[in-house]
Amino acid sequence: MSELTEQIIAKLQDKAIPEKAEFYPNFFKTGPGEYGEGDKFLGVIVPEQRKVAKMVAKDISYEEVDHLLKNPYHEVRLCALFTLVYKYQKLKSEAEQKELVEFYLDHVDYINNWDLVDTTCHPILGHYYQNRDKKLFYDFAKSGHLWKQRIAMITSLYWIKRGEFEDALAFAEILRNHPHDLMHKAVGWMLREIGKMDMDVEMDFLKKYYSEMPRTMLRYAIEKFPEDLRQDFLKGRV
Repeated sequence: MSELTEQIIAKLQDKAIPEKAEFYPNFFKTGPGEYGEGDKFLGVIVPEQRKVAKMVAKDISYEEVDHLLKNPYHEVRLCALFTLVYKYQKLKSEAEQKELVEFYLDHVDYINNWDLVDTTCHPILGHYYQNRDKKLFYDFAKSGHLWKQRIAMITSLYWIKRGEFEDALAFAEILRNHPHDLMHKAVGWMLREIGKMDMDVEMDFLKKYYSEMPRTMLRYAIEKFPEDLRQDFLKGRV
């Protein structure tokens, strides 16, 4: 372990809150058979993790990030991923961006909870792949691997915010009958984001599929609708 990685872990340990360490395992579903099974927590809140990541992002090496991503503590892994986000934002050349993206994708097995996915995939992968072939994400969406599927869906947030809906809608169509609640929420969330940009596009998708959607997915998708329209969808009157 390098001196820098030791310093990062020490800083995180110094910011640990015992009450949070007790609360997080239940919040992130770490029990037997749950999606976060076996994960461990120091009890560090996200703003503190971001502060640490910003301080070291410029100087941290990929070898050091690799070491942190293999740490058993959730906050250490998330802090490591934040360093990649901040590092990526400063990169100028495509070669450097490609190197970081490949490193990120090589470590997907350690990006193994919804917050690790949601805060890091769209600013990195969304930016890099905006004008590139997106076959990787279709493969992820069809993979049967929960975190790869969530990466595909949430990465599309970057494109949605720039008025590009085609891939997000395609992923939503692929994943609309997914068995896991985490994907119901992810798909519904992205449909809601599309609706913020273009209500007609979201409505067209929902009219086609809402009757077969899991209830949670539909509720997330229509959360910002006028109440009467929400009720029409929920009661099957659309």
